[in-house]
Amino acid sequence: MALDKPITLGTILFTMVEPHKGHEVEYNRWYETDHFYGGVLNGAWSFAGDRFVATRELKDLRYPADSPMTPDPLTGSYLALYWVLAGKHDEWNRWSVDTVKMLHATGRMFPHRTHIHTLLYDYAWSIQSDERGTPAEQALDRNYAGLVVNVGELAEGKTPADVEDWTRNTWAPSAISTGWGPDLIIDATPLPLLDDAPPDVPRTVNAERRFLQLHFLDHLPQQGWADGYAKFGEQLDASGVGTHLWTAPFIQTVFGTDAHTDELR
Repeated sequence: MALDKPITLGTILFTMVEPHKGHEVEYNRWYETDHFYGGVLNGAWSFAGDRFVATRELKDLRYPADSPMTPDPLTGSYLALYWVLAGKHDEWNRWSVDTVKMLHATGRMFPHRTHIHTLLYDYAWSIQSDERGTPAEQALDRNYAGLVVNVGELAEGKTPADVEDWTRNTWAPSAISTGWGPDLIIDATPLPLLDDAPPDVPRTVNAERRFLQLHFLDHLPQQGWADGYAKFGEQLDASGVGTHLWTAPFIQTVFGTDAHTDELR
């Protein structure tokens, strides 16, 4: 990627976690008062982060039920996203693994939670609702009302460029013009974890065929769901460019509060 601007998105850290039952409030407070900063944002080259939550109402909209992203639709309540500066992946990745090891050794990790899907992704491209819209680099500072995560796997003989072409020229134009469509789409592909990454982080099968799309919304995800994102999976499958693996809506957490911790199950 050409660094044509000083602050350019490079690596995305996507980490989806499930607190153990009865530890939701404790987990939420630990994450946002310590780990959100100490685990990522106080490191060099990390320049943005945000947290999202899936309430039971939103989990009921997830599909398909059988997905490699999570063992079942009700698992994976909290999602944190972080942006890392382009061109700094190797340095940041080494720092990240060493930092998490240090946090484990010093008792600053939370035991009552399970990593559901934690992986690094390489930012590929984005689509804005208009040419003056929010760029990818500012997405996590925009405080979008909703987020829809879409995951697919490349069809045989297809490339990431085929996914971009279908999304940019077929799916996005009609979706953005509706009341339920996204304001910003970010597409990314998986990156390998370091060999000595923490063992509680599960490894991803067929990662080289996966693609991740983050659809940021100016409205709650439920708005227009039946006519919109509920059909994304069948539309992707019908396109021939990929197989749909998962669609899941989230909303923002409310930092400094226990909001939504009683709505997860």
